[in-house]
Amino acid sequence: MALVAKFTFNPFQENTYLIYDKTGECAIIDPGCYTQTERDALADFIDKEKLTPVRLINTHCHLDHIFGNRFVADRYGLGLEIHQGELDVLRAAGQVALMYGVPMPDESPLPSSFLQEGQSVEFGNTRLQMLLAPGHSPASLCFYSEEDGFVIGGDVLFKGSIGRADLPGGDYDTLIRSVREQLFPLPEATIVYPGHGPRTTIGAEKTSNPFFQ
Repeated sequence: MALVAKFTFNPFQENTYLIYDKTGECAIIDPGCYTQTERDALADFIDKEKLTPVRLINTHCHLDHIFGNRFVADRYGLGLEIHQGELDVLRAAGQVALMYGVPMPDESPLPSSFLQEGQSVEFGNTRLQMLLAPGHSPASLCFYSEEDGFVIGGDVLFKGSIGRADLPGGDYDTLIRSVREQLFPLPEATIVYPGHGPRTTIGAEKTSNPFFQ
């Protein structure tokens, strides 16, 4: 059984997720830790639970989801894993951060490997199926655990909303199609852990999300 720990970090109130199971191995997804206090909170949880980070993954590479990439990569000796379609977004993050007046605490490392849709992320006893869901960004990935009934959704689908589609590489029609084709076919009880805000379920969003009524 995989467990999900959520941390809300940085001025954008981004959700960082740590997925782990009884083996102690874990994946860190979208480390947004910006300040030293936020870095300590993530590291202290890992130490307290006696976990061993083995994967560093970005659902997509907007700056609020990658602030902690360098910290995690250096502290735990991990290579960054992203979809190749996010590489230009990653490379532009430093410049974008300056435009927002929130400079990168450290430059993110470049990826050591690329993730591709249709594959799965595996660690310990956990398997996460990758779902390609562009629209908010060029190649956003969601990570679905069929066994445990949850999906790490990045900024694709929120409680009562969807991700922005007006950022570089975004497209509204593509985003709507991604949700309909990649997320809504999942079981309605599936818990959605989004990149911002509270969790929701696939069933709740199919029923009440105003973008799909």
